[in-house]
Amino acid sequence: MNVINDQHRYIQELQNSQAQQLEYLPNSHLGPENLYRDCSEVFADGNMASGPYVIRPDGSPVALSVYCDMNNGGGWTVFQRRRDGKESFDRAWVEYKHGFGDIYSPDGEFWLGNDNLHDLTSQGNYDLRIDMEDFEGNQRYAEYKNFKVDDAEDQYQLHVGEYTGNAGDALAQHKRTGPGLGSLGVKFSTYDQLNEGDEENNARCIRHSKSGWWFSRCNSGNLNGHYYKGPYQAMTDDGVVWYTWHGWWYSIKSVVMMVRAADLEHPPPVIAPLSEQLQPSKTAGDH
Repeated sequence: MNVINDQHRYIQELQNSQAQQLEYLPNSHLGPENLYRDCSEVFADGNMASGPYVIRPDGSPVALSVYCDMNNGGGWTVFQRRRDGKESFDRAWVEYKHGFGDIYSPDGEFWLGNDNLHDLTSQGNYDLRIDMEDFEGNQRYAEYKNFKVDDAEDQYQLHVGEYTGNAGDALAQHKRTGPGLGSLGVKFSTYDQLNEGDEENNARCIRHSKSGWWFSRCNSGNLNGHYYKGPYQAMTDDGVVWYTWHGWWYSIKSVVMMVRAADLEHPPPVIAPLSEQLQPSKTAGDH
């Protein structure tokens, strides 16, 4: 335990040091008038290519690099990706707080960071989309309205609304409500910081799952679970699980989680120059 505690302190000191260094970077070009607030604004401004972009959400002290996915209507800010298990998601609270992994590669695995996720989803009304693929090449998705993550003081409590999609609603247990209270949400937990509530149950979930997540029913929908390189290698339900699609013992091959502004205005279509429009079109018989 002493060794583990020393490691956690070292990680936290390293993260704090990096955060302090970021504050001293030249930021003359980081003014809010020069940067997009999210990938929805990137897309609405006519940028159609998926890839890394620099944004600065409202309330964020610094700009941050994000991966924008311009498929499925465009404008999605990716905050989690699993592809091949190269990146461990068995991380401490401070690592999930600031984020980890490789966002620049289309196949890089990463977590954008709970602070960044809070800043993003606090700007307005956001939708959540989850794209999943199994080891047989089948693809499913789940979308949720009114997606929001609270700040660190509220332990990054998750709120999700109405579900649509073909993967099933594995986050149904996360929509706990109380009389006159609306959605109570579920708070984030890691092995070194349990969320408030059923701590005994959460401790069992985290020890079993080896990941940080919004635990409500253990692995009913834990997409940060241990990565297994095959559909049936998981002997227990500690894998990358979306139980409403493949049950508890199937570990999914790839996952992408992303958010988009609900009121995204799509960019106008690209119109060809008049000279090109006046050229006669070729038919199937033309050579």
